[in-house]
Amino acid sequence: MAARAYWSGQIRLALVSIPVEIYPATRSAGRIGFNMIHEPTGQRVRYQKVVPGVGEVDPDEIVKGFEVSKGNYVLLEEKEIEAAKVESRRTLDLVQFVDSGEIDVLYFEKPYFVVPADDLAEEAYVVLRDALKIARKVGVGQISVRGREHLVALKPCGRGMVLEILRYADEVQKAHGFFAEIGEDKPQAELLQLATSLIEQKSGSFEPGKFHDRYEDALKRLLEKKTKAKGKLVLEDVQAPAPRGGNVIDLMAALKNSLGGGGAPPEPAEAKPARKRPTAPAKKPAAKTPAKRKRA
Repeated sequence: MAARAYWSGQIRLALVSIPVEIYPATRSAGRIGFNMIHEPTGQRVRYQKVVPGVGEVDPDEIVKGFEVSKGNYVLLEEKEIEAAKVESRRTLDLVQFVDSGEIDVLYFEKPYFVVPADDLAEEAYVVLRDALKIARKVGVGQISVRGREHLVALKPCGRGMVLEILRYADEVQKAHGFFAEIGEDKPQAELLQLATSLIEQKSGSFEPGKFHDRYEDALKRLLEKKTKAKGKLVLEDVQAPAPRGGNVIDLMAALKNSLGGGGAPPEPAEAKPARKRPTAPAKKPAAKTPAKRKRA
């Protein structure tokens, strides 16, 4: 395999060890990236490491630091950081197995392909893969990569297995802080039925190949046009953003229209006056006291 392994070691399940290699399952090489250019000269902007009052500094004089208070840093040398790194044991111990749907989507960070390291490892690899399929479980453990320890989940994927890097609990924000102001009122039964019917109408198998990054496609077209235009201004057709607030669309009519396959957009309904929040009675202004003169 031409690609370089992200991690190689052993998956350990009790007394069974399976030599494996892990490879990135995603890529971003096709993304368009921009450079910062000085327009008058056409030259690329370079960034220098400078210190206020000193100017540009030598890279050998730069160390890592952690700000403990405003303007105060604890300085660390590279050898101190290296000594603190978790030892890379090259072993993934599967310490727990959980139901495949039990891990919240917020915890998943990045997927990797897991392949047997050699022909001898393939038998044990296939046994573990199929056992996870039958049990409908995901193996959970930790691996150490480049001095950092990652929480991971191992699950079957077709003829192979995929390892997902997971976020730790303190990296995931609690949802209730964002959803607390959403009311507890139940929707109308007819509205719910219409929405459910619309979902069923548009249901099907997930085919990721049908979806494209439209912004990325638009950038490619723009770059082609800009190259041919030799520097002239090129503006794509800009879609007007949907209006927010003001007009309230009749939800019932919108859902019925959607199920009917389109048609004229529903007329805006009359907006109901917003409920006013109770306000506390105004406090009487405090009596003003003469300001004291500052001593010279």
